[in-house]
Amino acid sequence: MKIVTGIAEVRALVRQARQEGKTVGLVPTMGFLHEGHLTLMRTARAAHGLVVASIFVNPLQFGPREDYAVYPRDLDRDASLAASAGVDVVFAPPVEEMYPQGPANVLTAVEVRDITERLCGAQRPGHFRGVATVVAKLFNIVTPDVAYFGEKDAQQVVVIKRMTAELSMDVAIATVPIVREADGLALSSRNVFLNPAERQAALVLSRSIRLARERLEAGERNAAAIRKVIKELIGSEPLAASDYISVCDPATLRELEAIEGPALVALAVRIGKTRLIDNMTWEG
Repeated sequence: MKIVTGIAEVRALVRQARQEGKTVGLVPTMGFLHEGHLTLMRTARAAHGLVVASIFVNPLQFGPREDYAVYPRDLDRDASLAASAGVDVVFAPPVEEMYPQGPANVLTAVEVRDITERLCGAQRPGHFRGVATVVAKLFNIVTPDVAYFGEKDAQQVVVIKRMTAELSMDVAIATVPIVREADGLALSSRNVFLNPAERQAALVLSRSIRLARERLEAGERNAAAIRKVIKELIGSEPLAASDYISVCDPATLRELEAIEGPALVALAVRIGKTRLIDNMTWEG
């Protein structure tokens, strides 16, 4: 496996792979890898001759009071894990390689309107502009045939799919289901910030998702009723505070009143100072 930091170098490796008749899979990450990332990488490995994983903590998607400075970073650890999952190339550019003029001076951005103003976007203005911009940039650099994303970041997947469709990008978007700990907690790089009491309290997210599924399986179709029981459950956990609880259309992310078809149940919860998300899609 190769670790490269320069755009020209990763482009040369992709060009060589294509000359050899290989297809290219890309797994974009911000590093501090966990089993969810490794599942994406193994899925890509099974489908492509060249697998590229990007590791880049993107400053454009962090707000001024968010955790960019302390976001966990460990390239040596990540490279070892990526190699174990079959990755061929880790693209780990420094900020100055991606934004030579400096992040504050980037004048060109990709903005997907409307669907970015809901859920996490409502709580984190500008976040998805940063996500869409860096993903578009990675697609232009690596030119993958398929890019792989986890379903835990459900809104991100909706945004990236819309961006690629509307900008006619020649890349397919593949998704992989949420990977969870044995007790149900969705894997996240931010879980490392939880102390033992907070780690236990964080189970309220997966419990909320299970409760929503149970109510839906029992025949509940009133979206407000689903939101209410989740709110009550989260409210019963002293260390938890909800940012949002959503029962929405999976394509538009608009809140539903009656659940007559597919629905996305999504939530963001702060456990202490750590913001976690979880979701499930009800197929109807």
